[in-house]
Amino acid sequence: MKVVGQRVFVVNAARTNFIFVKLYTDAGIDGVGEGTLEWRAKPVVAALEEIERFIVGRDPFAVEFLIETMHRDSYWRTGAVFRTALGAIEAALLDIKGKALGVPVYELLGGKHRDRVKSYANHWFYGAQTPEDYAAAAKRAVAGGFRALKWDPFGSVWLEMDRRERSATVANVEAVRDAVGQDVDLMIDVHGRLNVPTAIMMARALERYDIAWLEEPTPPESIDALADVRARSPVPIAAGERFFEPERFLEAIAKRAVDILQPDVGHAGGMLETKKIAGFAHTRLLPVAPHNPTGPVMNAMTLHLSAAIANFSIFETVMVDAPWRRELVKESLELDRGAIAVPTSPGLGVELVEEACAKYPYQPQDSPIFTGRMSMEGVADGLAVVARRASA
Repeated sequence: MKVVGQRVFVVNAARTNFIFVKLYTDAGIDGVGEGTLEWRAKPVVAALEEIERFIVGRDPFAVEFLIETMHRDSYWRTGAVFRTALGAIEAALLDIKGKALGVPVYELLGGKHRDRVKSYANHWFYGAQTPEDYAAAAKRAVAGGFRALKWDPFGSVWLEMDRRERSATVANVEAVRDAVGQDVDLMIDVHGRLNVPTAIMMARALERYDIAWLEEPTPPESIDALADVRARSPVPIAAGERFFEPERFLEAIAKRAVDILQPDVGHAGGMLETKKIAGFAHTRLLPVAPHNPTGPVMNAMTLHLSAAIANFSIFETVMVDAPWRRELVKESLELDRGAIAVPTSPGLGVELVEEACAKYPYQPQDSPIFTGRMSMEGVADGLAVVARRASA
């Protein structure tokens, strides 16, 4: 079997652009991967176009050899753009191999540890501005079946916070905790926006709300800064979505900078690479909660990885999204009592609908994170992919 063609699809998703890649073979078996890198679509597309010259004509079964060779031959070897493109190609190759062998991708990763993965909701809060808005949105998410919620209540702050900003953040978290009660896990995302003393101050201020973790409290460049926060934080610290090389994860583990590691299956270079990273964490008995707020193919990639690692903790999924997301792929997902079933069909278990992808072409998107306004414009009003499919 040989790869005979590659096609890249860039799809407007309102909040970002999804990047899908599809590989075609001379055996009539195709495979799909996702290389969404939030707000950096065009560089990833360019990287995939460079990869096409190498991948066409190759044996899709030689997955690790092909990925390692592309890694070597890139010369620069690293960075979010290149490793995201590699992750997408690896997923498409594994999808082909799984389909050809008649097995799910998790079997190619060593087999599954679990049939269902505990899940938390992200993006459930879109459009909320006041503590009352967040409380109402949190109740809707719990009513939709989620037992754990994550969000960023820090508005537009950068590095330091004045008293008003600190009070607003605390009021936001308090409103959500009061709305959902004590039986729902709450994760607070900082998006790497605070300096060390401010991060420690906020960790202490939020301790009373029994949060599961404080995520990426400081900018990702300094693991020493993250370790300083973790050493003085009364709540668990999670990080890793903006680490790309295995060595960065090893450094974070060695410096005791995290309680929960969060590699991104796409941005870390693929499922095989992320499984190695999870193995590093497991030697120190650290849990892994993969970063996964992107598109439906990446969702499948992360599901298979989550099934195949011993130290998996909890699965991130998007609750509200562009309403046409459901048109882009054929998939089967079920949310039941806060958990999602792992796909059992051959390959990744998702099929790209090429015609639907063409209906929603690329649109420039900027990050909304530091504006403090996560708009509902262009996203679904109500429960999105997982919850809607569960009720179908």
